[in-house]
Amino acid sequence: MPIINVTLIEGRSDEAIEGFMKDVARTASESLNAPLDSVRVIVQQVPPSRFAVGDKLKSET
Repeated sequence: MPIINVTLIEGRSDEAIEGFMKDVARTASESLNAPLDSVRVIVQQVPPSRFAVGDKLKSET
């Protein structure tokens, strides 16, 4: 059973995230030859003030 965890910065629409999750699940199923109903996709969203690239917060860009 593939379990895929994705972390995104907040700000995308529910529709965009849901479409992404379905695409990831289908791709994993096809790539790994795993039944689609065995694939788990978990999306966690973090605020830009809690995500940094180096010493620069995403909220600063």
